[in-house]
Parts: sequence; structure tokens; C-alpha cells
Amino acid sequence: MGQDAVRRLARGQPRLPRRGVRMTALVARIDRLLGRVTMYLLVLGILVVLAVLAVVLGAVGAIPFDPLTLLASATVLLAASWIANQVLGLVFRTTPLLASGFITAMLLFFVLEPSLEPDGLLVLALAAAIAAASKYLIAWRGRHLVNPAAIAAVLVGVTGLTLSSWWVATGPMLPAVALGALLILWRTRHLGMGLVYLAVAGGLLFVRYLAFGADAGSALSFTLVSSPVVFAAGFMVSEPLTLPPRRWQRMLYAVVVGVLTSAPLAIGPVRNTPELALVIGGVLAFFFAQRRGVKLELVEKRQLTPTAWEFRFRPAAPLRFAPGQYLELTLPHRRPDAGGIRRVFSLTQAAGDDEVTVGVRIREQPSSFKRALRSLEPGARLRATGVWGDFTLPRDPGAKLAFVAAGIGVTPFVSQLRTLAAAGRAADAELLYAVRASADLAYREELAATGCRVAVLSPDDPGELPAHWTWLGAGALDAELVHRTIPDAAERTVYLSGAPTDVARLRRTLRAAGTRRIRTDVFLGY
Repeated sequence: MGQDAVRRLARGQPRLPRRGVRMTALVARIDRLLGRVTMYLLVLGILVVLAVLAVVLGAVGAIPFDPLTLLASATVLLAASWIANQVLGLVFRTTPLLASGFITAMLLFFVLEPSLEPDGLLVLALAAAIAAASKYLIAWRGRHLVNPAAIAAVLVGVTGLTLSSWWVATGPMLPAVALGALLILWRTRHLGMGLVYLAVAGGLLFVRYLAFGADAGSALSFTLVSSPVVFAAGFMVSEPLTLPPRRWQRMLYAVVVGVLTSAPLAIGPVRNTPELALVIGGVLAFFFAQRRGVKLELVEKRQLTPTAWEFRFRPAAPLRFAPGQYLELTLPHRRPDAGGIRRVFSLTQAAGDDEVTVGVRIREQPSSFKRALRSLEPGARLRATGVWGDFTLPRDPGAKLAFVAAGIGVTPFVSQLRTLAAAGRAADAELLYAVRASADLAYREELAATGCRVAVLSPDDPGELPAHWTWLGAGALDAELVHRTIPDAAERTVYLSGAPTDVARLRRTLRAAGTRRIRTDVFLGY
């Protein structure tokens, strides 16, 4: 780190342009807003807005479908999806996720040709039923293999009942589609994957149009406006339950699906389409991930602090994961609020443990999900959709590590430090642990057992601390404090975990102060 940066840190003034401050604040504000609703409600809300826009555009003749046709098609798809999911839920003795079924129906609304004819509406209803059934029938040990909307479009297409038109790919719809796709990819942290798919699929289409004799402007217009690559990138490629768990795997997935979407490929009478590309990609992604649904039995729950609990589960089969990854739990319960019945939690056990543990912050007025979770008793059974995340340890076993946790953001570090301790490497790590009150210090004993050096930032005295722990007193969690507490932070890989505002601000100021290797994990809607 240069002398100027050191002097600025000493004055508590890291070199951060005003534009960077404003951008950090904007990013954090967007994260907070998007984090207030579940991913399912966000996607469904955006699809509904797009549908309303389509009806308006149809009314003024900007798209080739009148409002009545659009409304009838959407109504049939939503009703058929609801009925099919309710029937399948009874048959398979499970509680269908209402939002998920409606999302699939709305995706089919934009993919298949709208119709006002009885035969056409019947085909739409059949497609919705196929999509619902695929979640139960085209699965392996409880894990989805294909995107439900995509497989439904493929099946009604190959049988000759109808062809997918992807009519959403039209100029008047593009600005709203692009904005919706951006919000979804941003919220899911899959923006890079979406851009890779768009570059590959769109790039191949662009080249093909040029080869057909189009000029560059027309080729670009055809690619972005007349093809569904923008919609597919944001609303279809990002479907979470059929994605690989790691970033490099998702990038490979995006490349494969992009090539299959746009390259001129055919096997006999079957030609590649965007929906077929998604189905093939989903099957390939299956081999990267946990190849079964995750069934869990609650073994124990314990209160760690006034606002934090730990839940210990016994999986029906060994769970593969990397320290720092997270688990999405599914907990059907009565009258779920806007948070829904699925939430993600960082795994806190060491790699190789037989049991699964997660740490959960539960406030005085918790969500319906957390109330239901806290009320579970040992022996209760629930499911998880899978394990994801790239907030993992470096491959280099000799890498010097520093961890900075804000509150319950410590949970991924518990798993990582336990794993490092098992390998005899935790003593070289540094943890800066910031809490609002010393009573909120979760996992004190577990962290002490790793031998990691811990610095506690809290407004009140935490009392007697374990060996290698220090109390920093009260203060702001900023770059100056990080470098004062961990003098060689610029030489370490620094992991940041906590609320979006804290992580975004700290990441930018640390970079301005000379720290280059930074990994982040944010807790959205927590």
C-alpha cells in the first residue's frame, strides 16, 4: 500500500471519489429495495407488469394481438396452472408453491402464441399442465432436471399442437423486458451469466444475419428486437432450480445454452430452438449439482443470542457443499407472508460433517417463515432445493485470509474457519467481527475453538474473551479500522459478509485503500 493511502487511512479518509460514494449508495439502495421481496414475487411482479404493458400495446395496435386475446390466453394459462398444481399436490402429497406455478404460466404466456380460439386455448391449458407435471415427473430423487416452461414449449411444439413464437421479442416491449431482465439478474447475482448468454446467443445470431446479407445495423436490430435472447437471458436462463451451483459452471452453462439457442443445428426434422436449448442445458447442469432433492430432519435447535438461532438437521443422504455456500430451505406453512416459504441460509458446519447446521437471525417480529422454523420440534422433516454459492475459500492452501463480518454475516465464516481448523490453517486467519451489542456475538465458542485471531467491534464491553480475541471498543466498521486491526490486510484475501450497505461501502473503500483481493457475500431481505 502506498504512503499516500496510508496517510489517508490514518486520517480516516480513504481515496474515494464522490462518484464512487454515490454509486456505492445507489447499489446498496437497489439491493435493499430488491431484497424486501422474495425472488418469486419479484419475477412474478415483473411478468405481470410486462403483461399489462402488452395489453396496452395491443389496444393501440403496437403489437399484433388484441387485448381480449391476451387476457383470455393469460387467464387460461394461470387457471390451468393452478388446477394442475393443486391436483398434483394432492397426488404427490405435497404443497405446491403458488408463485412458482404462476411464474411458469406467465413465462408460457410470452413464449407460446396467444389465441382466442377454443383449440388454441386448449393447447395453452395443456402446456400449463405439462409444465406443472414436469416438476414431479421429470425429476431425479426430488431434483428438477429441466425448466418447466421450456419443456412444455418443447413438447407442444414437437407434437405439432403449436409452435413457440416468443412474441415477447418485439420492439415496443424491449425496453421493459431489458429492465426486468436486469433487475432479476442483479437480484440473483447472475448478471455475469446473463451477459455471457446474451453475448454468445446474440453474437451468433448477429453473425448469421450478416451472413444472410443484412447490414450491421439491421443485424443488430434483428438480434436484440426480433429474437428472444434478452427475455431468455433474464427470465429463463436464470431459472434457479436448474442452474449449476458454482459461478464457473454457470458460465459454461450460459455458453452451451447460448450456442444451442442460435447456432444452426438440426437432428433430422428437429431443429434447435431457445426452449430446446434450455432443456438440454438443464440436463447438463444436473451433473454439476447435488443430484437429488435434499431431505432434512431437525435434530436440534438452540438459541445462540437474543436474535440468533442455530438449527441442526440430519440429511437423508450426504450433502455435498463447499464452506461458504448456502442452502435454500423450503418450509410450507399456513398463511405465508410476502417472504414466502423458501429462504436461503449459510451453512455453518465444517466440510465433511454428517449433519447440516444453519444460523438464522430472528428478530422480535419475524417473518412467517422464521416463526414456522422456530416452532419446529426435533423430528420435523423439511426439504431444501439445493446448495449454491461462490463465497468459497481460495484453492491455494497457502493463501493468507482475513474475514470481516457484520452481525449474522458471520455464519459463512463459521463453516470456513471450522474447515480451516480441521486442516490446521485457522490460526493464521484474522476475523473482524462487528455487532450492535456484545450480546449478539454468535458462535463465540465455535470460533474460539478454531484458534483464529478475532477482533470484536461492539459498543459495549463483551467481558472476558477467549485467547487470541481482542475488544476494539465502539466505532465505525470502515477501511481505516480494518487496516488498523489487520495491518497486512492488503496482502490477504479479504472476505466481507453482511448487509448490502455495509458490504458495498466497505468493499469500495478497501479497494481505494489498496486492498485488491476481496470476496463479498450480502444478506438480501434478511
